Amino acid sequence: MTDDIQIRVARLTDAPELVNIYAPYVKKTVISFEYEVPTVDEFRDRMANTLKKYPYIVAERQQQIVGYAYVGPFKGRQAYDWAVETSIYVATDERHHGVGKQLYEALENICRTMGILNMNACIGYPEKEDQYLTKNSAEFHAHLGYRMVGEFHQCGYKFGRWYDMVWMEKIIGKHVDQPQAVKNFNDVRQEIAVQLNIH
Repeated sequence: MTDDIQIRVARLTDAPELVNIYAPYVKKTVISFEYEVPTVDEFRDRMANTLKKYPYIVAERQQQIVGYAYVGPFKGRQAYDWAVETSIYVATDERHHGVGKQLYEALENICRTMGILNMNACIGYPEKEDQYLTKNSAEFHAHLGYRMVGEFHQCGYKFGRWYDMVWMEKIIGKHVDQPQAVKNFNDVRQEIAVQLNIH
C-alpha cells in the first residue's frame, strides 16, 4: 500500500539514510555496477551536484525514507538537454509494494514540468538470471511504459561474472521543431510544490 507514502525533495541531510538504502544494491547485486559503497560525504556530494539542475526526490512512510529517485544528464552535450538518465532505489524490504511506481510517477511529472522529453534508464541485464541479478528491473520499467532500445553485451564485470546492460526509454512529451529550453529544477520547485504536492 502506498496511501501513506509522501514524496518530497531530497535534502543533503538525508544522505546517511540514502546510503543505507543503496548499500545492499552495491554489496549484494549487480543492479549497481559499483564495487564499493560510497561514503556519506561522497554520496552527499553526488546529491548536491544533481540538485544544481535536476530533481532528486525521496519517498517517506511515517517520516522514514523508503526509497529515492533522481535524474541526471543523459550526455554532456547541449543538444541532449531534453533527455535525462533516471535512477531509482527502494529499500529492500519495501520492494514490490508500489513505492517505486509512485517515485517514478512523481519524477516523470517533475521532468515534464521542466520540459524534458526523453527519460532513459540504464539497467544491468543478465544473460541468465542468478542470485545477483534478475530481469526484474527491466520488467519494472516496461510496466511503467519504457521500451527496450539497446543492449550491450558482457560490458560489466562483477562478482566474477560478466553482465549485459540495456537502455530503455520513455517519451513523455512532444518533439517539436523549436523546443523551449529545459528549465532548471530549482526554477520550477514552487510550481511543482503546488501542482504535485511535492515539497
